[in-house]
Amino acid sequence: MGFKLSQRSVDRLDGVKSDLVWVVKRGIVLTDIDYGVIQGIRTKAEQVILVAKGASKTMKSKHLTGDAVDLGAYLGSRLSWEITLYDNVADAIKQAAKEKDISIRWGAAWHIKDITKYSGTMQDATNEYVDLRRSQGRRPFIDAPHFELS
Repeated sequence: MGFKLSQRSVDRLDGVKSDLVWVVKRGIVLTDIDYGVIQGIRTKAEQVILVAKGASKTMKSKHLTGDAVDLGAYLGSRLSWEITLYDNVADAIKQAAKEKDISIRWGAAWHIKDITKYSGTMQDATNEYVDLRRSQGRRPFIDAPHFELS
């Protein structure tokens, strides 16, 4: 533990709602996985491109209003997309959000409106989401770096 956001990450929180900024800054202190802010606020033009590429599913993204962030987990000094790292980051974000009763939704467990109310681990939440989508005959959309105010 004992990680700290870089200045670049702090700068990327500019325009993000204060409750979410607080959760991200508190989460980095609580986590055992280092992370940085990939993106906070997003322009409409950026969103159009992401939807066209399939990296986002909606033009109503909470990034447009400052209600969402994408966090990147580090394995050593390398940015990693390993889902197990994001489960751990999400556990820290959940813990931070609980401290101030801030509702958070996570992009690897879309079926849970507020992860602070979920009793299991975030790994459990992801597995539950995947099972739910498959039982519906639908493909899960896992966006593990994504956290938003709910």
